[in-house]
Amino acid sequence: MADTCAAPQLSAGDPDGLRIARVPITHDDAQRLIEEVQAEYVVRYGGRDESPIDPAHFEPPAGSFFVGYDADAVAVATGAWRRSGVAALGTDATAEIKRMYVVPAARGRGHARRMLAHLEQSAREAGFAALVLETGLRQPEAIALYESSGYQPVPGFGHYKDSPISRCFGKRL
Repeated sequence: MADTCAAPQLSAGDPDGLRIARVPITHDDAQRLIEEVQAEYVVRYGGRDESPIDPAHFEPPAGSFFVGYDADAVAVATGAWRRSGVAALGTDATAEIKRMYVVPAARGRGHARRMLAHLEQSAREAGFAALVLETGLRQPEAIALYESSGYQPVPGFGHYKDSPISRCFGKRL
């Protein structure tokens, strides 16, 4: 069994100081940040995200989970994608973005935009033609990020597709 505390291999540095590493979703840093985003969902929505998550869906080639580390090697961001198959933007060769999160102390530094670009690049390299995602009206900063990055509304899908506060977006790669 893999040591979930082992230091991940980091990608090359970026001007915003974020280094991104692919890790198992079970990695200690990933789990800590997932719990933090779940706590944020409780504040914003009154409960945790109940979307079904299978760790195997975030292992290549089905998907990938990433943690972003700051200049001090502290885990400050997450992002992931998993094979989706949702028909959107003229293709069903889609992957779904999951668990985009930046810790409050590291916000405003471009980390979310850098993680999103990394997800797009890695999903493109894995052969996907488009990315889709679901977010909610109580995350206006997330919606602004996605729209400013070229994402456009797509029909609802997934666990919250019938929720009046759910919003789904997609982008051709």
